[in-house]
Parts: sequence; structure tokens; C-alpha cells
Amino acid sequence: MQFTKRLREPITRGDVTCTIRIWQRPRVKVGGRYKMDNGFVVVDRIAQISLSDVTPALAVKSGFEGVVDLLKTAKHGSGENVYLIDFHYIEGDG
Repeated sequence: MQFTKRLREPITRGDVTCTIRIWQRPRVKVGGRYKMDNGFVVVDRIAQISLSDVTPALAVKSGFEGVVDLLKTAKHGSGENVYLIDFHYIEGDG
């Protein structure tokens, strides 16, 4: 799971602990560890939600200025399913 550069520092500080992705199917799994900078993002929970569940507050919690800003980044390819992914960051090799 990759994140834009501007989100990496807030993620490593623990300020951002969720993301919205629009995929055909989940591309990560609960408990999965995904390399980022000097550590890993560990997926705690994945929930399929509807697009109407993506509120301005959720967009801000995900590190974006608003829903439109989030949706520009969240859509990957031809996916139409919306996923809320909760995670935490751990520093180190492993």
C-alpha cells in the first residue's frame, strides 16, 4: 500500500491512521505489513463502505483537505468498491 509524499510524515507521527481506497477488490489484508519509509504500515481493519460514507470529517481524518481532494487520490484503475482501511505505523526493520 503506497501513500503520497505529503501523507508520509503525518502517518509516521500517528496523526493519520486510516485511508480510503477505491479498488475492484481489497489489495491489502488485515495484519499485512507494507513497507513505508523507515518502517511499516500495518493494516488493522478493512471495511467496505459506500461512497456516501466518505464525509468531509473522514477525508480530513485520512489526511486530506476534503472529499474531492481524497477522491482524486483514492481511485485506482477501474475499481468501484470503496474501502476504509484502518492502520498503524511501526518504525524499524520489522
